[in-house]
Amino acid sequence: MQAEALETTLTQFTGTSQYYRFHADAVLTDGVLWLADNAHCYWLLDVFYSYLFLLDGDKESFTVLTLTTSGRSGKVIIDDGNDNLIAQQEIEYTEFPLAQIKLYGCSDGQQWIMLLPSEY
Repeated sequence: MQAEALETTLTQFTGTSQYYRFHADAVLTDGVLWLADNAHCYWLLDVFYSYLFLLDGDKESFTVLTLTTSGRSGKVIIDDGNDNLIAQQEIEYTEFPLAQIKLYGCSDGQQWIMLLPSEY
């Protein structure tokens, strides 16, 4: 999918109609599932989850993942929403179509919910 069409469609997601099980303690919203399917980026959700499952959701209940790409490589930064770094990871190769995307991870105490900023 072309970057412009992807960005346009992503802005149409506000809220979610249901959650989709991703891992035993993680779910996706409609928008994140659509993103993963259409941008072929389940790998990005795996990167996010690999850090989320290490956190205590009661203490660190809100996180922001930012993927920034340059050419065919990228960098993932995960912070607490106040620019306090939780993790960062270099992505050696990616075909992700956007120059940047943000995803939120929110804990309800039982599971992590991965959502688009427009769904928050």
